[in-house]
Amino acid sequence: MSTIYKSEAGASEIQRRYREALRAWPVPAEHIHVPTRQGETFVIASGPEQAPPVLLLHGSGANATMWRNDVTTWSRHFRVYAVDLIGEPGLSAPSRPPLDSDAYALWLDDVLEALAITSAPIVGISLGGWMALDYATRRPDRVTRLALMCPGGVGRTKSAWLFKAVLLRLFGRRGIRRSARSVAGLEKLQDQSVLDDLVLTFTQFKPRPAQLPRFSGDALRRLTLPMQVTVGDRDALFDSADTAQRIRQCVPHATVRLLPGVGHSIFDQTDSILAFLRA
Repeated sequence: MSTIYKSEAGASEIQRRYREALRAWPVPAEHIHVPTRQGETFVIASGPEQAPPVLLLHGSGANATMWRNDVTTWSRHFRVYAVDLIGEPGLSAPSRPPLDSDAYALWLDDVLEALAITSAPIVGISLGGWMALDYATRRPDRVTRLALMCPGGVGRTKSAWLFKAVLLRLFGRRGIRRSARSVAGLEKLQDQSVLDDLVLTFTQFKPRPAQLPRFSGDALRRLTLPMQVTVGDRDALFDSADTAQRIRQCVPHATVRLLPGVGHSIFDQTDSILAFLRA
């Protein structure tokens, strides 16, 4: 049994639902299995092959299907590569090398080389935002733009959500649903299938136990590429005000947007990110 799941049955159910979502992908797509030093990596490629590339990196406890509401618009202008992060509940290898190393940059080197991408903009959210920032600080010549939503590793990590999540679990499935809504910032979500998938992940997937390393001011100041950072002021996981302040101080040319009343899950950014990518 893979160490990133709590049971074989849970792993099978998560992957079954993922494959169903892949069949409902809204645009024609190519499924690519990329060999890397961390094991096989799964990539969904959409859009014209001759179009400029853009790389999408999802958050923790998710997979590439989180971009399904964006890909129709973005793939009209780009060759969109939605990557399943290693060690997450997608179809990539369960590898979890140390976060405080260059292992993820080397892994992305392998992914880009296999896709024949020399350089590209990266869109990342949460853990994917951390990986995008980590890669840009280590490989500035390979990243042309960064569009980040609630990126980890910038603002302080909050701990109060963990106590609340553990407490709500005592109330069974109902408590788990409330916990999932609260932590992910999905209180206003109407699509119950999304919440059902999240609850399944909460109950069967093992998140990374290590806290994301925080980027130093020097590392952030080395970023000279165009950046757009979007955070919600009700994020239960990261201190968004601290994220916004550090980006404004260390990367003064970046565009920073602090969305009122928005939690960790940020929706409806398709057009604003597209405008940034095409600027």
